[in-house]
Amino acid sequence: MISTAVIIAGGLGTRLHPLTLEIPKPLIPIRGTTLTEHVISKLKEAGVKKVYLSIGYLSEKIIKHFSIHDLGIEIEFLIEQQPLGTGGWLKLLTQEQISKDFKEDFIVVNGDNLFDLNWEAMHDLHKTNNSLITIALKEVEEVSHLGVVRLEENKILEFVEKPPKGLEPSNFINSGYYIFSPLIFNILPSETKIMFEKNLFPKIASLNKLFGYKDNSQWFDTGTFERWHEVIKNWKV
Repeated sequence: MISTAVIIAGGLGTRLHPLTLEIPKPLIPIRGTTLTEHVISKLKEAGVKKVYLSIGYLSEKIIKHFSIHDLGIEIEFLIEQQPLGTGGWLKLLTQEQISKDFKEDFIVVNGDNLFDLNWEAMHDLHKTNNSLITIALKEVEEVSHLGVVRLEENKILEFVEKPPKGLEPSNFINSGYYIFSPLIFNILPSETKIMFEKNLFPKIASLNKLFGYKDNSQWFDTGTFERWHEVIKNWKV
């Protein structure tokens, strides 16, 4: 069982303007509760006891919200004073936090997405492969406008961005849900700003330590008004 998770929730949510000019994206409503609370609910089901929220834009509103809403889980905040990419939060963790909460495998999720995946099965695959990072993969029909993975069984060899139709190495995309090994702290890039797709994943793939877990459970992203409405309509709690 994994006890610690990180939710990446520092984005500006520009495609949801004007809504996100006043409401930070982690707090957009979905059936009477916030997007982040739905994410946390699924993490609690997986056995997570503590969540780190990596936030930046309108962070004071997010902190205030979770200070008055008890979700039955411990929450700490990692505050980006400037955008640090998808992985910059790794550099915001103190040695005390790492030694206390990141000694074992931990979950990382993109706070934009909702995924009802099987964390136990994914963790089993992660441990079996002695993986540094395991990415939950979602199969989609149309990938010409997305990045897809090239696989060798469960091992991720590379990401192929926007492949031409008919030349796709697979139809599996990165869902934004991950399991990290604590060994990742030994091989982080030197830069303060870290983009998973550019600075970290290729390095892990070159070490043959990047794997994919395929799951066909319900998955949604909330990047646009159209997708947000789809989540409201179809997300099954």
